[in-house]
Amino acid sequence: MEIGSSPESPPSDGIATSPQGSMSVGGASSSSPAPSPSRYESQKRRDWNTFGQYLKNHRPPLSLARCSGAHVLEFLRYLDQFGKTKVHTQMCPFYGHPNPPAPCPCPLRQAWGSLDALIGRLRAAYEENGGKPETNPFGARAVRLYLREVREMQAKARGISYEKKKRKKALPQQQPAEPLALPQSSSTPPGPGAL
Repeated sequence: MEIGSSPESPPSDGIATSPQGSMSVGGASSSSPAPSPSRYESQKRRDWNTFGQYLKNHRPPLSLARCSGAHVLEFLRYLDQFGKTKVHTQMCPFYGHPNPPAPCPCPLRQAWGSLDALIGRLRAAYEENGGKPETNPFGARAVRLYLREVREMQAKARGISYEKKKRKKALPQQQPAEPLALPQSSSTPPGPGAL
């Protein structure tokens, strides 16, 4: 027995038993909760559940296997009613202005960036839930074209450019600069007031 240890102490090999009898390795309990999912994973799960609910409430109800790109477009248009982004119509005097000076009656829509991120999460969730990439309705050509149209329309209406930021190219490694050679001075030392 080690000095300072009591019969009730856990063994020194890192495996401990709790009073309930469950074993843990390295001092951690086996009943500890799993690490919480990332923000992205939580959002992806919520989006997937929302889409599943949309399919159940669809008239007639749709199964995921029968879901197509057209149904995804219906879903995206349905979500527009919950949008918070003002998208000016061409008749609006603020059309093309990113910061209008006054309120206007133009509709609120889902922002293009939000829709694009949503489709990315749903596309990943579809495949994680057993869907095949070649039948993924979130990757359908119609969905990609719709997102492009929304981006272009909102860019014009809101006066916002969605251009991709260009990555800065890595500069080639430069050779360290050689120390500058100082000019040779005359052999006479400077006078007392030279500094």
